[in-house]
Amino acid sequence: MSERTLTPLQLQTYAQQLRLEEKSPATVEKYLRDLHAFSVWADGREINKELTAEWKAHLVEENYAPASVNAMLSALNSLLEFLGLKDCQVKFLKLQRRLFQDPDRELTKEDYQRLLDTARRLGRERLALLVETIGATGIRVSEVRYITLEAVEQGKAEIALKGKIRTILLPGKLYRKLRKYAQKQKIASGAIFRTRSGRELGRRQIWAELKALCKHAGVEPSKVFPHNLRHLFATVFYRACRDIVKLADLLDHSSIETTRIYLLTSGAEHRRTLDRLGLVS
Repeated sequence: MSERTLTPLQLQTYAQQLRLEEKSPATVEKYLRDLHAFSVWADGREINKELTAEWKAHLVEENYAPASVNAMLSALNSLLEFLGLKDCQVKFLKLQRRLFQDPDRELTKEDYQRLLDTARRLGRERLALLVETIGATGIRVSEVRYITLEAVEQGKAEIALKGKIRTILLPGKLYRKLRKYAQKQKIASGAIFRTRSGRELGRRQIWAELKALCKHAGVEPSKVFPHNLRHLFATVFYRACRDIVKLADLLDHSSIETTRIYLLTSGAEHRRTLDRLGLVS
């Protein structure tokens, strides 16, 4: 393809290609959302290096976080390669290596327990169990659908994503809770977490229920989202075993550098570590 203007048909064809490459539904949705934003901004103008460089500058001027800018540029560069316009690709922003976790986004075990206690107090059994399932296994929100009755009976879930299959072991207490819940809900097979109509619980509903829960629990909404439960699992697991290679395997990371990002501590925790060194009299 060499068309120099972006059309809805091109985006549709590109989306089909992403699905053929077995990209996750969340990845496809994110790419298309970012590319739609680019298309609206470009407003029919011819695609060239000047235009894509201007898009990059526009994102920076709009005060997007550098990581968000790079994510949007990644989507655009992928599309440009698909369209045969590699000469229009732009370089990513150079990011300084992060040393500390943003305290406004750091979910602690105390926050986690408060969410669980509040969900149970409100009679939200499904939500409490869902939080525990993500927190105790480190699965992605897109992988919740693999927590099935069959997986519970085996004590493990086989997750098939991105052309790979990995096994997630369910802790004993967790799979007993899941089995009891399934019996109570009269689930004979398939997904454990379902809507009232029996459909698999989707990421948007999970997100919305967590955001509503944090208000009742007194936990900052900026800390409460499904992926942060995965981060909490990573932090707690690493503190228990100090094996980053094993943790990377559990989280399905192809790079340990990605896993390292999950293990960032807050500045306050780092300061406490410095204080314990006893190097100031």
